[in-house]
Amino acid sequence: MTAAKLFTPARFGALELANRVVMAPLTRNRARKEDDVPGPLAARYYAQRASAGLIITEASQIMPEGKGYAWTPGIYSPAQIEGWKKVTEAVHAEGGRIVIQLWHVGRISHTLLQPNGQAPVAPSAIAAESRTFTGEGFTATSTPRALELEEIPGIVEAYAQAARNAIEAGFDGVEIHGANGYLIDQFLRDGSNHRTDAYGGSLENRCRFLFEVVEAVTAAIGADRTGLRLSPMSPANGIHDSDAMALFTHAIKGLNRFGLAYLHMVEGATQGSRETPNGTEMADLRALFEGPYIANNGYTREMAIEAVEDGRADAVAFGRPFIANPDLVARLKADAALAEGDRATYYGGAAEGYTDYPTMAETAPA
Repeated sequence: MTAAKLFTPARFGALELANRVVMAPLTRNRARKEDDVPGPLAARYYAQRASAGLIITEASQIMPEGKGYAWTPGIYSPAQIEGWKKVTEAVHAEGGRIVIQLWHVGRISHTLLQPNGQAPVAPSAIAAESRTFTGEGFTATSTPRALELEEIPGIVEAYAQAARNAIEAGFDGVEIHGANGYLIDQFLRDGSNHRTDAYGGSLENRCRFLFEVVEAVTAAIGADRTGLRLSPMSPANGIHDSDAMALFTHAIKGLNRFGLAYLHMVEGATQGSRETPNGTEMADLRALFEGPYIANNGYTREMAIEAVEDGRADAVAFGRPFIANPDLVARLKADAALAEGDRATYYGGAAEGYTDYPTMAETAPA
């Protein structure tokens, strides 16, 4: 019997995938507390999941000010680069492909997580309707200060430098995090961006920061090693826009000129319903993008196989199923039962609920 296309190889830019099952980025809060270096178990965790066609790592801050949650890794210091090298070497030793997700949280942070206890930064001084994990529990995010115009080029360059650092650390590429209400998404949306300068107001202005980041990263490491994640219809972290369809139509059309390795889209609400507001269709936005498309959000095995067979997606990203199923690709291919993750161990901790989930082979009767 011919294998479903989901389990066949693909090429996304310079990225050669053994199959089209992608591991979505999953924040696990296990970086070293003192310096945000990937923890000692991270190499084992990702290597266990190297059968994915592509691993997209947990979101990793591009600079200290980009941090929004306790114990998340960075990709801006020499120690972090060295920590990530152990991860990429372990994944490559297992035949896998891995990219790092580049992250600046913007206003989704707390003064306890910021250098010198300063306020987080954002396009505008508008507090998010969200909470974050400070290491002492979950608490409301702090009100941000608006970025000064002259500060923005430095953040754009920080994305580019983080991409260079990623290549130095051995990653096959990067994914720019433009989704889920973080900094890039905050610039895009008129609910969080009330600027009156070149970065606010019109669609062209609100998309300017996104395009500048993409241009800088692709210039630094090549468009064929650069992906982007967007979540057009998600209200994650209190984000909203008066006309998301018009906004993302403009954004996606503009992205085509860069020749990105892929576009990774959250379809519907992040970790929620796949339904979208009246008058909005993810399929219409997907049709605008001229490169490889990774679909994400609540896909079952059957949905993923159908989406790739029909050409609605070139690959499908699975998030939480990869936590408890390190061999998810094999389980999907065999149509085997999936293990359930322990939510109590999702965020923070050590090996329990991180590297101790068994494969099918390890649980099979002798």
